[in-house]
Order: sequence, then structure tokens, then C-alpha cells
Amino acid sequence: MASKRKLFKPHVYRENLTEELAKTKRPRTSGKKKSDPQDGDIESSNVFGHLLKAAGITLKAGERQNEIAVDGAIFQKKLHQALRKHPSYPQVVEEFISGLDSHIENRDQFRNCLLPCIPAQNQETNNAVHSYCESLIKLLLGIEILQPAVIKLLFEKLPEFFQESVGSDGLNLPRLIVNQLKWLDRIVDNKDLVSMIMQMVYVSPLSIQHDIITSLPEILEDSQHSEIARQLSSLLKENVGLTVPVLDALSCLNLDGELLSEVRQSVMISVSAVKMEDLPIIVKFILHSIKATDATEVISDLRKKLNLESCATLPSIQASQNKLRSQTQASLSASQMSTNQDSFKLLFEVLKSALKFQKCVLEGWIKAIESVPSASDHKVLDLIMLLMICATSAKNKKQIERLLKSKIQSGSLREQLLQNAFRYHSLVMRDLFPAILSVAQSFVNSADPCVVSFGSCMYKQAFTAFDSYYQQEIVGALVTHVCGGNKVEVDVSLDTLTDLVSVHTSSVVPYVVFLKSILDYMDNLGPQQIRKLFYILSILAFSHGHKNSHIQDDMHVVIRKQLSSTIPKYKRIGIIGAVTMVGSMAAKRSKENGKLLEREQLSKEQHRQIISLLELVFSCCGQVPHALALYYDELANLIQKGNLNLQILAWIKDCVVKDFERDFVTDLLQIEDSTFPFPVKALYGLEDSESEGAIAINLLPLLSESFSKNLDVIAVESKDKRLVSPVCLSPFFRLLRLCMSELNNGSMEDIDALLVCPLYLTSLEVGGKVESLSKQERDFLCSLLFHAVNWFREVVNAFCREEDPNVKGKVLTRLQNITELQCVLEKCLAASPGYVPPLANFDSETLEAAPVLNTTFATKKKNKGQKRLKSDSSKNSFGDSSQLDENTEVIQAEAETSQQEKSISAEKDPGTPLIQLQNYSAYFRELDLEVFTILHCGLLTKSVLDTEMHTKTCEVVQLEPTELLFLLEDLYRKMEHMLIPAPAKRTPFLKGKGNKSAGFSHLCHSTSQEVIEHAAELLKPLCNHTENMHNYFQALITENRGVIDGPSINVQEHQLMSSCYQRLLQIFHFLFAWNGYSQHENQGLLKASLHILAHRLKPGDRELPLEDLLSQSFQYLLNFQHSVPNIYCALSLTQLLLVIAEKSVASLKSKEIASITKGFLCQSWMQPSGTRQKGPQFNDALHTLLTIYMEYTHDILKEIEDISSIGVPELIRSSKDGYSSTYPTLT
Repeated sequence: MASKRKLFKPHVYRENLTEELAKTKRPRTSGKKKSDPQDGDIESSNVFGHLLKAAGITLKAGERQNEIAVDGAIFQKKLHQALRKHPSYPQVVEEFISGLDSHIENRDQFRNCLLPCIPAQNQETNNAVHSYCESLIKLLLGIEILQPAVIKLLFEKLPEFFQESVGSDGLNLPRLIVNQLKWLDRIVDNKDLVSMIMQMVYVSPLSIQHDIITSLPEILEDSQHSEIARQLSSLLKENVGLTVPVLDALSCLNLDGELLSEVRQSVMISVSAVKMEDLPIIVKFILHSIKATDATEVISDLRKKLNLESCATLPSIQASQNKLRSQTQASLSASQMSTNQDSFKLLFEVLKSALKFQKCVLEGWIKAIESVPSASDHKVLDLIMLLMICATSAKNKKQIERLLKSKIQSGSLREQLLQNAFRYHSLVMRDLFPAILSVAQSFVNSADPCVVSFGSCMYKQAFTAFDSYYQQEIVGALVTHVCGGNKVEVDVSLDTLTDLVSVHTSSVVPYVVFLKSILDYMDNLGPQQIRKLFYILSILAFSHGHKNSHIQDDMHVVIRKQLSSTIPKYKRIGIIGAVTMVGSMAAKRSKENGKLLEREQLSKEQHRQIISLLELVFSCCGQVPHALALYYDELANLIQKGNLNLQILAWIKDCVVKDFERDFVTDLLQIEDSTFPFPVKALYGLEDSESEGAIAINLLPLLSESFSKNLDVIAVESKDKRLVSPVCLSPFFRLLRLCMSELNNGSMEDIDALLVCPLYLTSLEVGGKVESLSKQERDFLCSLLFHAVNWFREVVNAFCREEDPNVKGKVLTRLQNITELQCVLEKCLAASPGYVPPLANFDSETLEAAPVLNTTFATKKKNKGQKRLKSDSSKNSFGDSSQLDENTEVIQAEAETSQQEKSISAEKDPGTPLIQLQNYSAYFRELDLEVFTILHCGLLTKSVLDTEMHTKTCEVVQLEPTELLFLLEDLYRKMEHMLIPAPAKRTPFLKGKGNKSAGFSHLCHSTSQEVIEHAAELLKPLCNHTENMHNYFQALITENRGVIDGPSINVQEHQLMSSCYQRLLQIFHFLFAWNGYSQHENQGLLKASLHILAHRLKPGDRELPLEDLLSQSFQYLLNFQHSVPNIYCALSLTQLLLVIAEKSVASLKSKEIASITKGFLCQSWMQPSGTRQKGPQFNDALHTLLTIYMEYTHDILKEIEDISSIGVPELIRSSKDGYSSTYPTLT
């Protein structure tokens, strides 16, 4: 064996063998051919020719193949017998081989011996010979006494063709020689054959080496597989260029586990360095060599080595470089790209086959991908493999979907990875289209926004990468989602279609028939969804370069039909559709095919059509106040986008200014008219009412007119004139101020008189007089107050952006007016059971029922009052109407706090009503997000002017706690609505939709990311206010020597500041708990927000890594633990700290969370009135804190033991209403 192995050393053996072959074979190669007759029989008188002729083969010369007259087996038998029975046996064998050697010196004759014989063309042998016969050499190799000599002769002959392997006849003789050795019935000397093969491999050119190595499994018997595998393994280490043929051969050999593992490890090293076209064979070998015990480990290693990204980006880099090169080089690169794409496809076919037929491989891939820790470690391969598993294994589909969702939610799988998969591997992704469609459909139905966004991205990327057949399927799937009834699905599908229509307008146009079918399902769509639908259709109908008149006609028909309906729901659809259509027709710019195009000036015909459509809407709504108000709101929203043609905008402005002034503005005069229900009084003017040209908003007289007559009667009387209703006051003003702002570059100077002018109201010193009024008078007063509050809310919306300190001061005064009016309104509502307020938001599909009002007044008897409060809080708490399950205890706590505040006031004033205006939020006009810039305000100086416009006095106006709480409450509700998704619940078939978005109509035009960005801009003032709350309660504790219920405490102020503190902490929680931060593109926003908190602790402009920002932000928030006034604030702070801690990879904050939670559990929580905090909401908050403590404490069993052995005995020994001294919350 030692001598044999020495032969396999290439440096020694290759030189010796080459020299020997050159000496022995060079004369043959240069010798002349014999003068045989061309294409005729070869007559040979030697033993070789004689015996062949006798056995049944006739040798031919030239282009004719040798003929055989008998069956191959009969020929072998006859020749074998002739040789054995020959008188000179065994010398005759050598003579026979010598004759063969002489015969094949001629290349043509050698070729004929390697090619199959053909049956002899005579009648006698036609039926005795098969149509296919083996070659002469193959037949001779089947004779045992000839086989060793023939094999040796073939290997001696092979080097002659190293330089010229393919002749003029196009045949590859070396390959034909190797093929003769395949599938022999028996090999006489296996070891010798292996030795000769390996010797030839070492000296052969690469192409012949490839042929020999790949033929080994078909040449050798099973007994030689281990030996040849070891030799191939050694060869693999020496020559990486032979990796593919070696692995191809090894994959077909029977190998023991140890050797297989050794070879696989050698191969694994070279995976990242091989050419792309060689990769499929290497991966195939690795996967086929896997056993169940080591599958996960091997696949994890293979996954790390497979770097498809670098291979995939290479063609695109080459393509860009080729622009600077010649056409020839460009064509070569295109060929390389095609080769790479084919290799990619072949690679994934190998992977798919392994997943389908090897269970251990499938499970190994799942575990390998599941164990990838971070987003930076994930590859495009991971996503493709998971989709491939979905496509090949139906029973693993749900598992893969769960894994994908988990990775997306954690931020490990990002949309950029999905985009790269479609961009660089579109052929592979196209084969996985059914799986992509299935997964996308599942994701769009998820409750998690990140998963929904990923599903939407799958649809968009697939539409971009695939051709028309797949695009039609995608549009069809999205339309199915829209018509399915699930609100989340409908919203995301319409958003996806909007993006597709904007970026790929021309590609979507052919499928407009699918999109028009959604019009049949508008009954199940909400207002915002209807806007999106009409926007999509409008883009397609009016897109530049597309004459889609049939779409325009269909839309006009639908809109006219809806507008003419007497049913409010359908009239609303018509208004929304018409205004959306106007927005597309009169747009200054339009986004089509991914480009923002400037529109040309409107032609006269286009101008006429737009004006005609607007006038049509107005004529259909003029006699219906709610419809007219919706029209004003929709038109205002359209103008607010800043994309309306100036000609149309100027026309709207002319109409609006004239009509608003005529309908709602009047000269400020003394009105003495006994026909009104209440005496008219001008209130809330901010300037001298005696100045010339003073105006007022004519509210009470208009409301009196609408109350005194039936609306139908008013409509009949005003057939020839417009119907003026106070319901339209606020929407009309919104339209007016947005028109003026858009035309005057944001300036509100032309209408600033409306900021300071008074309203015609009545004396609001109601006191205890409300109960003495009639029901109609109480309803009138309540409606008057609702309209007044809504007017001021729109005034604040209009002027909140002004930078002039004088204007800012007046805006703050209007905020005070709102809070004052709301206090009066609470009293009036408490005395008006069953009252339904006038609508303030007009796009709702169905009106919510009137809130369940609690009209109970607190009594002087403390116990009874508390009992009634407890039962009523469960009915009317803000938490009951919330969409959030996870925040229920915090919201309920807020409700309880509010009720407690009212009960405390009730002790002093038995007439205090128990009303919560949060229940009426749908009946108030919506504040814009820009209003919260008021939170930046500290102290402002407001000048009061005299009649000659000179400064008469200066007043200091500041944001008081009442106004601060008002703003924080509204910001909290907005963030709750936009940032925390409601659970996805499928709407029952044909069931009307609830009014969940009432009061958020304008907010719904913004995305959750825009809301988060706006809230992040408020972080600095929010931190200022939070620190003010902290300082207030710290000072209070210091002044009262640590007693929270001291005699000098202002209970009402304490409750107000507590509510502000809690709302601030909850807003922080919403801001940092947003799950959109898991998306890579939002990480910058998170870091910027954390930097603001960290800067409060350690000022500095140095940019810090995320972990440091999280740590410093955590410490900053931790400082507030000593000032929280109640257990609800304590819970909000704990939950906020948890959100910050969970974003850290280090997770080193468990000790601090356990410590702060234990401190809250061991604190005695007292109310300012001196009583202990208690109640079901208190118990819920306590339970949540205890759960958090048990989760984060180091030794949970010890803590349970301490509570049971120390706290419980202390409680048992205490009095009836006592508590544990160690754990005061244990009562």
C-alpha cells in the first residue's frame, strides 16, 4: 500500500509518468497510417483479425462502423472459447492484444472500435442481432481474460489525445475511452484499476480529469468506494478546481459516516470561494450528506458560508461599469449575468429538492434561521428559504408564518431584505409566487402594524418585479381584501393600491375593471376608505397620457347617483367622492409612474367641469345642514393638502368669504328681542366692544331660529335661498381660514378679527338655575354651549401657528374660554338627561347613541356618595369605551381619579355634577396636531390696545394646569387612536360598522409615523411640564413634612396636577412603546427622542450609541419615582421604564425595575382628602405592579415567603380597616 500511495504524489509521479508515456507512445502518434481501402472491410491475417471474424465482427475502415453479425453475448462467448481452446493459449492472448494495439494506431479505426457496432446488413443475421450493439472495446472488456490488458492498453492510448481531444469528426475520444469502462459486469482487478485511474487523473488535463472523476461511480464496484473516496478527498485538498467533479462523484458513492463528515468539512471551507456555477453541486453534496443528528449544525454553517448578496450584486456593478466599455465587453457581462441567474435558479432547485425529500434538512433550516440573533445577521437566503418551505411543505406553513411574524416584530427581518430578494433573485421569487401571495394575505390580516406593513411590501415588491399575469393576481388579491370586511385588511389594501397606482400608474390601468368592482361594496367602507378608493380611481381616470374617459363616466354616474339620494349615508359617499375627484382634476401636481408631474394650466373646459361638479354638490347639500357641513370639511381637507389649482382655490375663496360674512357675522349691537329663549349677550370679546366696526358671531339667534322651526319647514321656506344653520359655523370657518392661509402664504391677517370678536350667547352664570328650566330650554342651552366650544376650538386651530406673542396670548385666552365653557357645559349636561348634542364631525356612517349620562348629584352624606360613585364609575369610565385591552387599568384609573376629584368637590358643593366630557368627545370639533405647539408656551406677555391701537396695558398669560390638562387629554386620545392598533376583528356579513373613529376624521389623514414625528417634536416641552409636576409634588411633600394630606394642600389643584402628571407619563409611554421603531428606517427617530431625555440628565451634543441613550433615558425617568402622587402614576411610570428597558439588548435594568416596583408596593397611598386610595381600579393597578415585581425580582420564592410570613400576619393582627406596616398596600 505504501508503494501505491507514493504513486499518488503529483510532484514525483506526474513527471515520471509523462516521460514514460512520451517515450513509449510518441512513435505511434507520428507513424503513418496503413493504406487500407477507404470505407471498406479490413482484411487482417493476424490472430486478432481472424478471431474477430470468426466470432462475428467485421472490422471496417474510414467512416463506417464495425459490423457485428451475432448478438454481443454470443460474440463474447465465441471469442472467449476460441482463445481458451487455441493451441497457443495463453500466449494467444498477448498476440490478440498486440493485434488490437496495431489496429487502433489509426485514429479512425480506434474511433470505430470505441463506437457501437452496427448489425451486419445481410438477411441471415437481421433477426439475430439487436438494433443497438456495444462497441468492440466494450465487448472485449466483458471478456475476463482480455479485460486487464485492454484496460492497460486504453490508459496507454489516452495520453495521445490530451492535446487534441476532439477531432474533425466532432467526437471526444478521451470521453469515449472513459465511457468504455462504465457499467462493466465484473472487474477482474479492482485495486489495479483504481491505481491506474488515479495515476491518469494526476497527469490529465482539467477537462479529462473532470470526465474521469465524474465517471468513477459508474466504473468502480461498491467495494472500492471507500478507497476511491479517500483518494478523491486528498485530491480535493490539493486541487480546488476539481471540487465540482469530485463532489459529483462523492455524492454517488457509498461512504461511511466518519469519512463523509471529513469530506463535508473539507468542502464547507471552500463554499464561500467557489464560482457561482459550481455552487449547486457543492450544496447538493453537503445537503445529501446530512444526518438528522447534525443537520442544524451543518446547515447553520452552510448558511453562514452562502453569501448570495455579493454574488447577486456583481452583475449590477458590472452592468454600470459596462456603460463605459465596449459593446463586446457589455455582451460578455450580459452572458455572465445570465449564467449567474441560471446558477441561482439551479441552486434553489437543489435546496427545494432537499427540503421536499429530506425532513432533517427542512427542520434544520427552520432551526438555523430561528436561532439568528439580530437583523444584521439575517440574509436574503433566510427569507427565500422560509418562503420555499411554505411552498414545499403545507403542514409547516403555519409554523413558518409564526416564525416570520416573530422575526418581523422583533425587527430582525426588515423590508430592505425583502426588496433585495425581489431585486436580485426575481426568477427564484417568481417560482415562489403562490407562497408569497399566501403569506402576504396572512400578514395583511395581522393585528401587528409591522407585520401588516411587511405584507403590504410583499405585494408591492411582487407587483414591481413580476409580469402582467402575476400583477393581475396581485390586484385581484388586494381587491378581495378590500371587499372582505376586515377594517385592517381594507385599510392596508387600499394603501397598497394607492402606492401602486402612484408609482406604477401605467401598469395598473389594465386592471381598472377589478378596482371599479369595489364600488359595489361601498356600503361596508368607512369614510376614510371611501376617500382612498375614489382617490385611486381618480388617479387612473385623470392620469397624464391616459384617456380613460370610461372611468370618468362611471365615476360621474356613481357620484350623481349618491348625491341625489335622500339617505344621508349615500349622500355622504357622494360628497366624499365628488370632492376627491375634484382634487385629482384640479391638482397642481400629480404623482404618476413614480414621478411628480407639474400639471398644465386648466383649460376652460376643465375649469368649467370642476366648477360644475362643485356647484352640483352644493346644490344637492344646500338644504341639508349636516351634508353641507361635510362638504365644507371635505373641501377644507382638500385645500389643506396644498395641491389645489389656484384658479379653483380663488373661486372657492370668493364664494366662502362672501357667504360666511353674510351668514354668521354681524355688527356688534345691543340686541333686545324677547322672541329668543334667553337674553342675548355678547361674551368672550378680547377687544374693546365700543370700537368702530366691531363684529360678533351671530350664534344664539341662528340657533334660536333652527330650534323654533322644523328643519323641513325651514328648507321649504328657503328653496330660493341657502339654509343657514349653526351646525355649519365651525366647518365653514375651517374652510375659510384654510383658503385664506393657502392664498396668503400662511398669513391670517385678513381674518384676525375673528380671533378676538365675541359671540352672541347668553349669561352663563347658571348656578342652580338649570333644573328650573324646561327641557327645551335646557337642550337649547346645551346646544349653544357645544357650538360655542366648537367655535373656539376651530379658532385655536386657525391661529395656533402664529408667532406673534400678542396673538399667542389671545390663543391661550381662547383655550381658557374653552375650559370655562366646558365647566358650564358639564353642569348643564348633568341636568339634561337624554340630551343628544349637535354633530360636530359629519363623515360618520352611523351616529353613536347618546352617551349614558349619570345625572346623580353628590349628597352631603359621604358614605352614600362614595357608594354611588363607585357603581357609576364602572358605567361611565373612559376606559369602557377604549379600544385598548392592555391599557385598561390605566385608563380606568384615570376615570376613577376624575370621579374622585368630582366627589371631593361635591363634598364642598353638593350640586357638583358627575359628568365626564370624554364621553362626548365625538361631539367636539377636532383639534389639529399643530395646536400642541402651544405646549412650548411658558409665560407670555399680551398687550391690550386702546381704541387708537396704542398699548394700554400688558397682561401676563400663561398655560395654566387646566389648559395643560385639556391639551394633554386630547394629545393622549390622538396617540391612543393612531399608535395602538385595535385588535383585528372581522365585521359580520352585512352588519353596520361602529363609529370607532368619530372625532378623528382629520387625524386619519395622517399616518402613525407622522403622529410619532409630531409627538417627538413636543418632547422638550413635555419634559419641561413633567419636571414641573415633579418639582410641584416634591415641594408639596417638603412643605408638609412628607405628609401628602396636610391641611395646607389645595385638594382641587392637587388632583389637577396629578391628572397632568399621569397623562404626561402615559404620553411618554405611547411615544416609546410604538412598535414602528422595530423598522430600521425609524431607528433614527428613536435615537433622536432618547437623546432629548438623555440630554436632560447629561447635557451635551455628543452622539451616543443606542445602548448609552437607553441607559441614560432610563436613569432620567427613574428620578421621577419619588414624586408620583398616586398608584396610577406609579404604574404609568413603571410601564414607561419597562418599555425603555425592553429596547435594550443588554437587559441590565431588572434590578432597578424590581426595586422601584417594591418601593411602590411598600408605599402607603393616600388621597389629598386624607383617606386611603382604594377601589377596584386601585386593586387592578396594585395587581399589575405586583405581577411586574414578581417577574423582575431576583428570588421570587423568597419574596412570596416574606409577604406570607411578614405581611400577612401583620395584616391579621391589624384592626378592621388596617393594613400591613411592612407592605401598606396589603389591606
